[in-house]
Amino acid sequence: MGQYFEDFESSAAVTSRGRTITEADIVAFAGLTGDYIELHTNEEFARQTTFGRRIAHGALIFGVSIGLCTRMNILDDTVLAFAGVDKLRFVAPVFIGDTIHVTKRVLERKELGASQGAIVFETRVLNQRAELVLIYHDKMLMKRRVTPAENADPS
Repeated sequence: MGQYFEDFESSAAVTSRGRTITEADIVAFAGLTGDYIELHTNEEFARQTTFGRRIAHGALIFGVSIGLCTRMNILDDTVLAFAGVDKLRFVAPVFIGDTIHVTKRVLERKELGASQGAIVFETRVLNQRAELVLIYHDKMLMKRRVTPAENADPS
């Protein structure tokens, strides 16, 4: 069971498990999206770039970060909506074979009535060397914990 709005009071960071980015991830993402930019799909081309080899699509890493967040089990059954992303920055490349993980911390909370609230997280994606590769602020609409007294019939 995920955490409710009220459970997100601490600004301490929580960390996900890791996930290694593979050749298959890049090929599947290119096929799914139609994004065949040579920096991602052509090894010979990529060798001539400042990276010296192929890199993962930034959007792929963002997508994987969302999956890593769901594996943290803090949003299960309590998230109502993914309400937005701000300040998305791709800081460093992710290469085939890199293992990434996510850290999340609460930036702000706002009550939106008796049944829900909004939480803005700072989400950081780091590689196996603890280097920042991606950062963004994501806003989630979360269920609030409803107590029996709030459900009582006033009549």
